[in-house]
Amino acid sequence: MQRLDFSPFYRSTVGFDRLFSRLDTLVTEDAKTYPPYNIERTGEDTYRVTIAVAGFSSGDIAIETKENSLQVKGARENSANDKQREFLHRGIAERAFELRFQLADYVEVSGAALENGLLHIELKRELPDSKRPRQIEIKSDSAPTLEDKTVN
Repeated sequence: MQRLDFSPFYRSTVGFDRLFSRLDTLVTEDAKTYPPYNIERTGEDTYRVTIAVAGFSSGDIAIETKENSLQVKGARENSANDKQREFLHRGIAERAFELRFQLADYVEVSGAALENGLLHIELKRELPDSKRPRQIEIKSDSAPTLEDKTVN
């Protein structure tokens, strides 16, 4: 794996230490690959996180949002039937997992569904009215005012 050196940026910037430290840890940290997941944009302000959770039921999975963070945990309880099974090859891991996603401001979970071994988490960004772009009318001095229209 290629290692990136951010030290030149430390020398030439002031106040960005935390940014480059985070980038450095992201590059060195192993990517979480279990369970596999997709993040997709489904509309202008809607997104979907799809996680492959083969072998898990809806009761085995917990979804929690806190501040700007989405946390998905999955854990199966071992039943007596699981202990009796003898695997010749075990390709479906069914092991416990925990995934965390950092959400942007004003992004909230609007729903979740489990179908065909895939967990779909729907996200929607809803900007408050005070944060939405708005048109500002420009007043001109050359425009006639009410006082100019009155006749003496």
